[in-house]
Amino acid sequence: MADEEKTEEQAPEAGKAKKFPLVIIIVLIVLGLVLSGVIAFFISSTMMGAGTTANGGEVKHHDPGVFVKLGDPKEGMIVNVGGIKASRFLKIGVVMELNPEKEEVVKEGKLVPMAETKIMDSTLQILRTVKIEELDANKQDDLKAKIKSEVNKALGEGSVFDVYITSFMLQ
Repeated sequence: MADEEKTEEQAPEAGKAKKFPLVIIIVLIVLGLVLSGVIAFFISSTMMGAGTTANGGEVKHHDPGVFVKLGDPKEGMIVNVGGIKASRFLKIGVVMELNPEKEEVVKEGKLVPMAETKIMDSTLQILRTVKIEELDANKQDDLKAKIKSEVNKALGEGSVFDVYITSFMLQ
């Protein structure tokens, strides 16, 4: 009988011993989930909030601009590239996204004639002086950046949001 009393007294203690590690395990799992959520939030907020892209470039947000196609609406521009002796021709379609807030460039959604002349002159000057090696498909981003930079110099900084090449044929 004394043995029966001991086993009855030990049984509740054994149940508490089993519950105690189970509670610790559950608490550790919950803490791990909370900690991983906090870390994920911190990483995503710093990456998104910093205004950078994955490749380290700066993200610039602006209202949609006015899109203007340079040259002939169907053909684009045809330019002699590589100098007079090269006898190579480039048929290119260039579309510029212009800042609609620049009234000296865009009025009522249309390109001002003076601005159109400056844009065409700057763009053609770059395309005429570019070397054939620079017209490689891998270097088109450099060409677009050069065109954007030169046109912004001619019209004033912030006039051109972006330059798009819609067609490209070198003969």
